[in-house]
Amino acid sequence: MNKIKIVIVNSNYCDYLRKFDNRIFDNHKKERPYVGVLFNINDIEYFAPLSSPKEKHKLMKNSIDFHKIENVFSDYGIKQRQIIGVINFNNMIPLKKQNYEVINLTKKGKTLVETKYYNLLFLDFLFIRANYKILQQKAYNIYNKYINNKLSDKVYNRCCNFKLLEEKCIEYNSKEKVALKS
Repeated sequence: MNKIKIVIVNSNYCDYLRKFDNRIFDNHKKERPYVGVLFNINDIEYFAPLSSPKEKHKLMKNSIDFHKIENVFSDYGIKQRQIIGVINFNNMIPLKKQNYEVINLTKKGKTLVETKYYNLLFLDFLFIRANYKILQQKAYNIYNKYINNKLSDKVYNRCCNFKLLEEKCIEYNSKEKVALKS
């Protein structure tokens, strides 16, 4: 199994890709960075963004482009499930190692809010680790069905343009290498 990485994507990279696909989130908010998990699809690293749970997620079922991250706990001997986040497979983006930073999940925050955030990310990580094969398969399935035009129009229109973004990823990183050499 691949080493599971929870990462934050570089803001400049997101800005560049957003020029070509408006489904890519803005990454300039320090309180809500573009955090996600990496999956390998056809030897390309793909970033699937994590998102905070919303009220609408309670009613949604896991689907080809969406998966709930749940914390299972026992309350008075009764097994309970709490949605602590979601993975948006439709918003996956390709990237290279220089486009992200791995988050240190053992880090303690400087404030109570930061500490709670790292604790939540660690719970996300535990869920992802326990379900990695299923989640990796979901990432591959949506990518493959998108590329082969085998998604419903509704799901297809929610997805980032994976092939275009792969080209732009290569283009961006080629320009970055040239800029570093100059």
